[in-house]
Amino acid sequence: MRKTLVMKVAIATVLGSLALAGCTTTPDKPATASSNASTREAIDARINATLSRLYSTVPGSHELVSKSRGVLVFPNVLQAGFIVGGQSGNGALRVGGATVGYYNTSSLSVGLQAGAQSKALIFLFMTQDALDKFRGSEGWAAGADASVALVKMGANGAVDTSTATGPVDVIVLTNAGLMGDLSVNGTKVTRLKL
Repeated sequence: MRKTLVMKVAIATVLGSLALAGCTTTPDKPATASSNASTREAIDARINATLSRLYSTVPGSHELVSKSRGVLVFPNVLQAGFIVGGQSGNGALRVGGATVGYYNTSSLSVGLQAGAQSKALIFLFMTQDALDKFRGSEGWAAGADASVALVKMGANGAVDTSTATGPVDVIVLTNAGLMGDLSVNGTKVTRLKL
């Protein structure tokens, strides 16, 4: 009985918080050129650190990234939830080693979940067609707009190239290394105006 009451209060609190978050009346402040430049620099620095960590901790990852036509890196995707969950983070698309655009990723989920975690999402566009479709879209969703394959670590501790078979491959990097059991289908990506 007490457990049920606690659960009802927790659910009501989460739903109430979500409802109130959507009711803000604070007007958007126009971004300045200097704040946009600062945001771009911060995202790029986090991407550099994430790729360095990936290359140093996951053998074969540098070679796989080098084979891609473009790499979309979200270095710090925060995921949190209690029954209803969501994740969000900012990142950038790099083609030929240069940043060509800034993006946001987000997704929602419902189910048994509680807590928060941070991870990096690294989408590898392995074909020119997949990259062109992504760049030409107004909004893109993994699994809906492109088939996405989750890259896993093999028994030898290196990237398992047999799982890197899609037009778009994704690497999920946590503090413990590669995450091999996760669905990114439905993850939405939209371009940021920075």
